[in-house]
Amino acid sequence: MSEIDFSQQPVNTRTKGLGPVSADARMGDIRQQAWNILREDVSLPVAVLLEERIEHNLAWMREFIQRYRLKLAPHGKTTMSPELYQMQLEFGAWGITLATAPQVNVAFQHGVRKVIMANQLIGKGSMAIIAGLLREDPDFEFSCIVDSADNVDSLGHYFASQQQTLRVMFEYGIQGGRTGIRTGEQEAEVLAAVKRWPQSLALVGVELYEGVSNDEAAIRAFLRHVVARTEALAQAGEFSEPQVMLTGAGSAWFDVVAEELTREDPHLDNEKRYQLDVILRSGCYVTHDVGAYQAALERMQTSNPVAREMNSSLQPALQVWAAVQSLPETGRAIIAFGKRDAGYDAGYPKAAGHFRPRSATQAGYTTVVPAPDDWKVYAMMDQHSFMSVPENADLKVGDMLVFDICHPCLTFDKWRQLLLVNEQWDVTGAVTTWF
Repeated sequence: MSEIDFSQQPVNTRTKGLGPVSADARMGDIRQQAWNILREDVSLPVAVLLEERIEHNLAWMREFIQRYRLKLAPHGKTTMSPELYQMQLEFGAWGITLATAPQVNVAFQHGVRKVIMANQLIGKGSMAIIAGLLREDPDFEFSCIVDSADNVDSLGHYFASQQQTLRVMFEYGIQGGRTGIRTGEQEAEVLAAVKRWPQSLALVGVELYEGVSNDEAAIRAFLRHVVARTEALAQAGEFSEPQVMLTGAGSAWFDVVAEELTREDPHLDNEKRYQLDVILRSGCYVTHDVGAYQAALERMQTSNPVAREMNSSLQPALQVWAAVQSLPETGRAIIAFGKRDAGYDAGYPKAAGHFRPRSATQAGYTTVVPAPDDWKVYAMMDQHSFMSVPENADLKVGDMLVFDICHPCLTFDKWRQLLLVNEQWDVTGAVTTWF
């Protein structure tokens, strides 16, 4: 990653989740404000990243990929945060995965020089973005995926007109799933199309996405099929580079992908004419969650030997603080945050902590106390959340609650900046997002 001084980026001072700061403030100034969440120095709601947990998660994944001798290109669409990309690269990531040409441009402009676009590059507007980046830096390592002859011919024609060579990977898919080659006939058609453009397209590897299925046996069978097709293409000399890329893994099954893509096949000739670069793409590990990915982690700590041996787990590092806004009737609390502040597609945010600030009329808490399990968010509107509480709940208007998130991707995209905090809830910095 090229050196970028993130401290000099301007603060978006006209957005939510900040305290008083000058209009010309830079990101490096955030730490100097000495804000503390519990002192109510910043406006609520506010999204925060727990820096100790972020570092723990980065180190956990670094150990995981080292044990499997894999590479990691975490999916950057999760956070769209260049500062977090830099942290991931510093903790051993090979590159960054992205989904669209504008996302690739964001990463490139912030110094990322190894990118997998785990998506089809469609349309001249998007092709032009990538062509411009390749022109700006000929050493930019970029590859995208293809699954149809039509797309291959469009890419071949466009990049031939630019006198450039685009690196592409075959994508294989699951029947009834998302994109990807399904049959041998489709594979042959796509391969023939690539060969029509020897000067403008280079086949460099294979990509898959297993996360459209929740059936482990089906996922393992799919992975073994893709490995077999990769081996067959490599043995036939279809790849243009000796280092063949094989990449897969969302955030739910990356352990299974690691096992299957590194499994040795005793029936294969050991004298290979190529080397295989296995690259995982899990993106949500950096903040984890308390929903689907926590369930996935519990599964892998039971079934995956590497995860069991590591004697630690990923930790939820993305939280949203919000205030109790109204207690209009028994058993119902209205919290001042909503769909504009936190995702709920994989489960509603879960109350994790409770704090009562000191006021002129009442004493406050000295620390954050765990929120009871029976305080449950059950509905969300744009700026309001409905939380059920017992009749005798110790809850007052103005109390502060901190919520864990059940899916980080659709919470990050609701914030232009997220504050970094330590265990004392001091604000130690911030990261930007570029959705």
